[in-house]
Amino acid sequence: MYIHKINCISPQQTFGDPDLEALLPAVEGKMFAREPAYEGVPPGMLRRMGRAVRMGVGCALPLLKDLKPDAIIVGTANGGMEDCIRFLNQIMDYEEGMLTPGNFVQSTPNATAAQLGLMTGNRNYNITHVHRGLAFENALLDALMLLKDKPTLNVLLEGLDEISAYNYNIDFLAGWYKKEPVDNRRLYDTATPGTLAGEGAAAFIVNSSSQNARAKVLGVHTLHTDDRAEAAEFLQAFVQECLPAGANVDILISGENGDLRHHHFYESAYAAFPNCEVARYKHMFGEFGTTMALALWLACLQQPYPSHMIRQSAVHKGKYILLYNLYQNRQHSAILVERL
Repeated sequence: MYIHKINCISPQQTFGDPDLEALLPAVEGKMFAREPAYEGVPPGMLRRMGRAVRMGVGCALPLLKDLKPDAIIVGTANGGMEDCIRFLNQIMDYEEGMLTPGNFVQSTPNATAAQLGLMTGNRNYNITHVHRGLAFENALLDALMLLKDKPTLNVLLEGLDEISAYNYNIDFLAGWYKKEPVDNRRLYDTATPGTLAGEGAAAFIVNSSSQNARAKVLGVHTLHTDDRAEAAEFLQAFVQECLPAGANVDILISGENGDLRHHHFYESAYAAFPNCEVARYKHMFGEFGTTMALALWLACLQQPYPSHMIRQSAVHKGKYILLYNLYQNRQHSAILVERL
């Protein structure tokens, strides 16, 4: 599967012309996305959209100016949750009386994919994958299988999530976010449980043609485990299976997030690939269920990564890139990309 067009909305300057050198700070432990002007979306429609739908639609629409995709595939862990809670609160406040429909319409995870289909008049394959920390990876697998079955298709693939007060509070009480104030520039220096909350969206146009492609997805694999040895074996076996003979991993894009409980998993990954460059990104975007979509966007860039991302430097061509992520200490995922 080949990636041709990319776009990203995140807490950093990634929309349009990306500027990764300027590292913007977190606000009270949260990395809120920098939303653009959303050109091409009618203002009346924009006002009624929830945050997740705005980001998802605004990120994908620029890729669809000259293309009507044969499929729209979205992955999200919690997209639409903020509007869902607002609607449920309305039921209580108005005693199941006259409720405004806006929050209800925008409250389901498939609202972004549906809105994209409605706005572009697209009645083709339209699906949303909701699998917590593996939502985007399952959307990617769906796209891979679809293109294997029908190689002539063009597919819009997207991953997105928002910071909702509901989910943030639950995850904070569960210990997944830092209880103490943390500067995101010093995130990896902390030795405490938890990380920073984040949000964002990344969209891709993918198909089976190598002509003018940015990158090629060589494989994706997922695993549920809290065993360090099993996770290390999974990662090495995945690379051996998907990496071309005689090639080496040039860059490891790591999902390290400053959570003390995750360190030993990432240390095993670094030890398994000692000669490659290691780049980290969650001090830029925060932690959420579909961060691997933004990591894949980073893998498609043709520019060097800024120094604040680099954990370990190496002399390389940057051709083969391994993405590895761990979500909430159990959900592991790996994607192997060949940069073209």
